[in-house]
Amino acid sequence: MPGTEPIDALVVGGGPAGLMAAETLAAADARVLLAEGKPTLGRKLLMAGKSGLNLTKAEPPEAFAAAYTEGGGWLAPILADFGPDAVVAWAAGLGVETFTGSSGRVFPRAMKASPLLRAWTRRLEAQGVAIRTRWRWLGWDGAGVRFATPDGPAALAPRVTVLALGGASWPRLGSDGAWTAILAAEGVPLAPFRPSNVGFAVAWSPAMARHFGAPAKPVRLSAGGESVAAEFVVSARGVEGGGIYALGHRLRDGAPLTLDLVPGRGEAEVAARLARPRGSASLSNHLRRTLGLSPVKIALLRECAPASLGDAQAMARALKALRLPLAGPRPIAEAISTAGGVARSGVDAGLMLRARPGSFCAGEMLDWDAPTGGYLLTACLATGRHAARAAAACLAAGRRGPTE
Repeated sequence: MPGTEPIDALVVGGGPAGLMAAETLAAADARVLLAEGKPTLGRKLLMAGKSGLNLTKAEPPEAFAAAYTEGGGWLAPILADFGPDAVVAWAAGLGVETFTGSSGRVFPRAMKASPLLRAWTRRLEAQGVAIRTRWRWLGWDGAGVRFATPDGPAALAPRVTVLALGGASWPRLGSDGAWTAILAAEGVPLAPFRPSNVGFAVAWSPAMARHFGAPAKPVRLSAGGESVAAEFVVSARGVEGGGIYALGHRLRDGAPLTLDLVPGRGEAEVAARLARPRGSASLSNHLRRTLGLSPVKIALLRECAPASLGDAQAMARALKALRLPLAGPRPIAEAISTAGGVARSGVDAGLMLRARPGSFCAGEMLDWDAPTGGYLLTACLATGRHAARAAAACLAAGRRGPTE
């Protein structure tokens, strides 16, 4: 039967949290087996890195932790222990040079995930970590852990286990949330999954089709008492992008979205500019000349506030607080990440499952939420490391008890 080799620690899941857990446990001299359900490691990491792998964000610890709209309070000490500076130093240890952009976001100099993943895999192999792919986790059988593998059923008896199975977004890459049924049967408290960092649907008129793919910037977006200066993209399905993601936790709960399409200008100034004689110029040309509005912003004004057209004061009010009618978030399978998962009450200070002593959780399995911008990856790395350190402490103490 496959999987009969003796091991100290089992890590389930080959994403960033699982890889960091395996590295940390191996550094503590544990015999580690890493099991991944897909044919290769880090599939979601590689997909995220296609547009430039955002490792972390260079900002003070308190500001960094504040970006976690859910779970930030209990994650704060974990992030303080392995935050932006530690992520940069860790990447440097893999031979990955990084740089910080004007927004504070930190990227590998190569702007890709594949060199980092290759270096990381080499390090794990050098540490003696046994890597098994196409091993699908089936849950527990008493104290044992069961898998379906290409060679048939496998059963392992690790002294500690770290689960890093991801959330429920991008199921084709492995994060399908199927593990929730197994944990629920064990009595683990779970928060329902909700899409995060996801687009929101808008029922556009045919006139908007020519603007699909166009970014609206600069814009100030507001929802539920929060606002951000950012940009977003108009798509055939609605709106998406950084500004939408940053307010997603508010929009997901039904807060209306308003747009300031002319940030930096007051309503009185906007109205005065619009009141200038336009002669034979079309309204679109007048808006472009007086306010520098892009075609997509003009289209948004026409789409969402047609009654304001032709009146300078009414257009000014609309441009400063344009209500964009959203029809809810796009499906969870389209989300970059998810909120929900294992509730804080279900784990102890070391992220060990209270219902399964000796088993720990890390990464997006845990109930926390954050926008894109380096926060997602840093929390996965930090929780993977934290859970593994607690698991290593259990190994050293020869126990399966609480880590608090």
